[in-house]
Amino acid sequence: MTQASDAGATVFVLFGATGDLAKRMVLPAFFQLAQHDLLPKKWLLVGNGRGDVSHDDFRQHVSEVLTEFGPAPEGDVWDAFSKNLRFAGGGFDKSTPGSLLDVLADAKDDIGDDAQYIHYLAVPPSAFIPITEGLGEHKLAEGSRVVYEKPFGTSPDNFTELDDAVHAVLDESQVFRIDHFLGKEGSQNLHALRFGNGLFDGVWNREHIRAMQIDVPETLDIDDRAEFYDATGAFLDMIVTHLFQLAAEIAMEPPVSMKPDDVQAARESVISAFRPLAKDDVVFGQFDGYTETEGVASDSTMDTFVAARLWIDTDRWRDVPFLLRTGKQLAASEQRVNIIFRKPASGPLSHDAPVAGNVLSIDLTGGGAIDLKLVVKQPGAEFELATAVASLPLAHVEDADPLPPYVKLINDVILGDRSLFTRPDGLASAWAAIAPILDDRPDVEKYARGSWGPASATELAAPDGWLLGQ
Repeated sequence: MTQASDAGATVFVLFGATGDLAKRMVLPAFFQLAQHDLLPKKWLLVGNGRGDVSHDDFRQHVSEVLTEFGPAPEGDVWDAFSKNLRFAGGGFDKSTPGSLLDVLADAKDDIGDDAQYIHYLAVPPSAFIPITEGLGEHKLAEGSRVVYEKPFGTSPDNFTELDDAVHAVLDESQVFRIDHFLGKEGSQNLHALRFGNGLFDGVWNREHIRAMQIDVPETLDIDDRAEFYDATGAFLDMIVTHLFQLAAEIAMEPPVSMKPDDVQAARESVISAFRPLAKDDVVFGQFDGYTETEGVASDSTMDTFVAARLWIDTDRWRDVPFLLRTGKQLAASEQRVNIIFRKPASGPLSHDAPVAGNVLSIDLTGGGAIDLKLVVKQPGAEFELATAVASLPLAHVEDADPLPPYVKLINDVILGDRSLFTRPDGLASAWAAIAPILDDRPDVEKYARGSWGPASATELAAPDGWLLGQ
């Protein structure tokens, strides 16, 4: 298998290099790639921003970022890594390239004229089009790969405008729309579980599965993202991106192969079968005290919680509810997929077997874990049924070396592997599926901080309720 370390000379350009996303996610991921020896043998990382700082100042900035967010900048790896950092200030767009062109010319002098560009846009969505047009105007697009952070569009119309602008400059094969939930070890194991195990391959359908729950509650507040959050909310921040993509990973038809184009085609095809959400299938909530947060309008009706019941109109999944839930200031922080199997339809224990007695559960946090809930005999003198859970932490698999999602996905960009990146046809279908809710939003229901959200969300998940929080 080709390794990223075997890739040709590469110049990474990180737009928004001093922003919050770069600090928390992208710069730590690049350093972890170096620690895992997954960067090309010849590479440079050029940070770009509006400020005008020296290369040494940027190296110091990266050191401070890694000291705060990890991994610690120390040892021979840091010494080698830091020497490959550059900075180009003055911003960048079609009319104002700042100092980027000069810095990139020097970079190619250092590592070779044949070096490939990988542009990473860790910037607000409003900057996507100006930077993309700048790449075209200043001849930085040809042969490059370009990574776009989510959200890729902020509305159906804005998505179309952005998609047109991107394809005016780039071929689709150059575009990597990142959704870090697809890079999680647990998410990737959905493929291995289903397609690599006869135990599940034959029962992955409506005849054997009664419901799906994709549950991403958070205890976090929104203090440091108040203005962004009050303009976006949980629905746009999480449902149309992460949770829809996870639903597609679960629901896709078997791809022809595990090659990138085939995996993408299977995922995007099933998104086109997402039934547009009905208003009575969606619950919006807002935690108590939200409107008292600095940066939030006092009369805001923005959602900080959403639960949705998604229906997928394929023969495999017709009438199986896909239940999606996420929100801020909830009782716990978890990221979990629960696949609830039907109880036996006949046989001597069909009436005694508990509802939701068989659940395949995938923990998406950290290195990931797989839990399987089974019906067993309660040990003892009497024949009584009980349930027990067998757990497999994926980090304990022999020779495991789990990669954080951003590390995995940037490595895939270096390799040119688009399997875990979204395509415009799937995103267009996702926007179409939520359009009815954007046109006629449910009223937000208040919920207490530290709770599991509005009571009506539990009713949405009947008859089981949400498995998390019970």
